[in-house]
Amino acid sequence: MVAKSTMGDMNSIEILTDLSQRPLQAAQALPDLSPEELNSHLGGHPNSIAWLLWHSGREIDVQLSDLTGRPQRWEDFRDRFDLGEIGDGFGLGHTPEQAAEIRVDDQQLLVAYLNATLNAFTEYLETLSEDDFDEIIDENWTPAVTRGVRMVSIIDDAIQHVAQAAFIAGAPA
Repeated sequence: MVAKSTMGDMNSIEILTDLSQRPLQAAQALPDLSPEELNSHLGGHPNSIAWLLWHSGREIDVQLSDLTGRPQRWEDFRDRFDLGEIGDGFGLGHTPEQAAEIRVDDQQLLVAYLNATLNAFTEYLETLSEDDFDEIIDENWTPAVTRGVRMVSIIDDAIQHVAQAAFIAGAPA
């Protein structure tokens, strides 16, 4: 017998909406970190906690803007982050030197940006129907990518990177 969800019968939109809040919950559960802790590089790895949280927000924002044609939430955060041109990307393909340029001393700013992008994600979900998930939106891959696959991919990436940040935050110095 299959266990019934405590949330009742859920459709794809409700499942993705619930799932999309998991990265934010994990980011909010991080301990309070000093600027040094946010920007340190565990074992010399190029991705700091600050980079991982920034990238999580940026990858959601960039991909969602591509899907919706709406402006990125980054426009409201760019000046507060003060990262210059490097901040306008989203980190895919960053060299270790470029990743090191992402220095953010304000943990709450990182979480606020992630929150804004995830709110935009759930707002977009509310505009979709179940049939919209089957639409092919990217033929640059084999197989072609559907809207549903892209939505899962966006959240999966954020979950993985916030989990990496949590791991680093819990690692001994």
